[in-house]
Amino acid sequence: MSVSNRINAKFAQLAKQKRAGLVTFITAGDPNLDVFEQILAKLPEAGSDIIELGMPFSDPMADGPAIQLANQRALKNGMTLKKTLAAVAKFRKQDQNTPIILMGYYNPIFHMGVQNFVEQAREVGVDGLIIVDLPVEEDDELCHPARTQDLDWVRLVTPTTDAKRLSKILKNSSGFLYYVSIAGITGTASAKGSNVKKAIEDIRKQSSLPIAVGFGIKTKEQVQQTAQYADAVVVGSAIVNKIEQAKADNKTAEQTCEAVISFVRELSSGLS
Repeated sequence: MSVSNRINAKFAQLAKQKRAGLVTFITAGDPNLDVFEQILAKLPEAGSDIIELGMPFSDPMADGPAIQLANQRALKNGMTLKKTLAAVAKFRKQDQNTPIILMGYYNPIFHMGVQNFVEQAREVGVDGLIIVDLPVEEDDELCHPARTQDLDWVRLVTPTTDAKRLSKILKNSSGFLYYVSIAGITGTASAKGSNVKKAIEDIRKQSSLPIAVGFGIKTKEQVQQTAQYADAVVVGSAIVNKIEQAKADNKTAEQTCEAVISFVRELSSGLS
């Protein structure tokens, strides 16, 4: 299946099944490369419809404490952007259908070289990018090169995005939109359902792209609630916290993997 089709195919499948999808976020290389690759391999069977991989970076300014610590653990264990791409290539040997989105910041990509990065990302089987520190005014930097390689450019929409700004955001967006349900960093507060529902309705007036909702979603019940009005539900910090807790409890690699996968299964059960 070609890169540009995986995300579309997944949302078409979800629509046919009349359910929202589960997007799971983990940081590449957290807590180390071996355990990360074990978790990554098992996410689809646990119910993850789309996988969002954080590209480790030393200054993840949009992320809360949980994901900042995950970045630190990954970097401390020698994780790099090159190794992240290699992990995707390894994953693709067993799974050709689950979409993978790389999320992160422009700096590591700039250092690798934009053209080099987008070509390698496409070659290993990445489907899309979420780059949180590149606004629409900077689309020439990475958005346009990514789109020429059929990589979807997934943008964030926030509670402070007005209609005028939204129209600019939509211009080069593809794959789906990621609605950030709270103003602030990841893994902190949770949004009020009625506010999110209204925001989703407003976005749908301007766009037919699927909408995934994330930030502050930590439980099966919150997944269930959000799934009533979103096309997909994103859980990140709560999963990353499971990895951190397992490390704090000196769990084995197998136990760490099982803790994460069991939690993802529980979240996924809110969508059936």
